[in-house]
Amino acid sequence: MTTTTATKKSAGNKAKNGAAHTLNGSANGSAVTKKRLEVKKTYKIYIDGKFPRTESGRIYALKNAAGEVIANVCRGSRKDLRDSVVSNRKAQEAWAKRSAYNRGQILYRIAETLEGRRAQFADNLVKQGYTAAAAQKEIDASVDLLVYYAGWSDKYTQVFSSVNPVESSHFNFSYHEPVGIVNIIAEQNSGLLGIVSASIPVIVGGNTCTVIASEKYPLTAVDFAEVLNASDVPGGVINIITGYRKEFTGHASSHMDVNAIVYSDLSADDRKLVQTNAALNVKRVIDFSKEPLLNPYRILAAQEVKTTWHPIGS
Repeated sequence: MTTTTATKKSAGNKAKNGAAHTLNGSANGSAVTKKRLEVKKTYKIYIDGKFPRTESGRIYALKNAAGEVIANVCRGSRKDLRDSVVSNRKAQEAWAKRSAYNRGQILYRIAETLEGRRAQFADNLVKQGYTAAAAQKEIDASVDLLVYYAGWSDKYTQVFSSVNPVESSHFNFSYHEPVGIVNIIAEQNSGLLGIVSASIPVIVGGNTCTVIASEKYPLTAVDFAEVLNASDVPGGVINIITGYRKEFTGHASSHMDVNAIVYSDLSADDRKLVQTNAALNVKRVIDFSKEPLLNPYRILAAQEVKTTWHPIGS
């Protein structure tokens, strides 16, 4: 009797212990048949340091070379662009007042963060149609460009400013100041370098900007927004909107509170439209297709020259 009772107790304990470790009807979850649902990323726009959905509620399906949908991307609207420019204007004065050295530090921080997320960017570039080698090359070029302009942040004023000879008894100084708000139509055939090479020379000089991302490669544009958000870049300094280029070209170039517009690969008809609209408020038109990527004159393209006269005492 004693042996039988002990055996029953042992069996009962095993049953209890087994029940305690049962997961989804199986011991330790070893026979789970349900497939885990992957958490798909939501690709939103980036305005004022936040990631809102487009106010229009629209999306467009991004497909790979095989015709498979790889992501649903926000299809931004003109209202998003207007909100973005308001954010740019709010941030611009404070950004321009930061020391040039501090702006350079922030650009270097962007480079560090981008380098640390290299695998993420490479994966998304390949997903959008890049080869693995081309993706790595583009990331390398983007990081190098960030470091290059970080170095120029506190030097371009020294190099390009001047003390001018005048006939009267005055000191005459010329130096550079930011134009203000810049709209950028990013290159269509570049997932990362197109945004970096257009926006970084603009902001290093104290401007703020809104970037209309590549319609073809939007995923890395949103990834880059996440890098900006994690790199001490104040909200509103760079905003990024995804969507159809044709819906933004006219409005981006005609907005009356924008001081300059940058592009690099517009068609002849679109260039004409931009130049005509820019004349409405004497907006500066900047074509970056004519400038090398690593060139301090890209900074000067979005700068104004201010000249000051100061009398010489006796």
